Amino acid sequence: MSTLSRGKRPRTATYHHGDLHAEILRASGNILEEQGVAGLSLREAARRAGVSHNAPYRHFADRDALLAALAAEGFAELGRVLESAAVQGPRARGEAYVRFALEYPQRFRLMFGGTLRLDAHPALREAASRTYQALVRAFEPLAGSQAAPTAAAAAWALVHGLAQLLLDGHFADVRHAGQSVDAFVRSVLGAVRFARAP
Repeated sequence: MSTLSRGKRPRTATYHHGDLHAEILRASGNILEEQGVAGLSLREAARRAGVSHNAPYRHFADRDALLAALAAEGFAELGRVLESAAVQGPRARGEAYVRFALEYPQRFRLMFGGTLRLDAHPALREAASRTYQALVRAFEPLAGSQAAPTAAAAAWALVHGLAQLLLDGHFADVRHAGQSVDAFVRSVLGAVRFARAP
């Protein structure tokens, strides 16, 4: 189950006490997936959360800070998703990565689209680094500690490219050929040697 700040609340519900930071992130996550980065504003997040338009500024200095928090939250969730798939092997991690991208396309684009500069947002850079370092550690038993960073980078590049191509509408003929996206992803990742269990 995803822990990303996304979810529905009754339209009549408004924010009353509790965790304003989390509520603004939840509302923003919904807007992000519905309208993309361009449609997200602090004012709209406040409206959806049922708070004054100034309330989000208690937690987010500006729109970029909010976007960085959403991206960092995305990396944390991606890390959990990959870790959950780890027991099934490297290929399952790759499949989980692609599923995450397809389930949260706008969040994925925010995380990797160059909208935010990592050096301007230390918490985001740390979240992204943690996700990558976990992948490196996962490759150490397969490739050895010296080669693990390269193997992890290669694996990440493969699954990221595949996810991006699917999001952008490439491989649409997969569905027309009667093959599910999941089956297609499995077959692509299975064709790559480093994606196989030892």
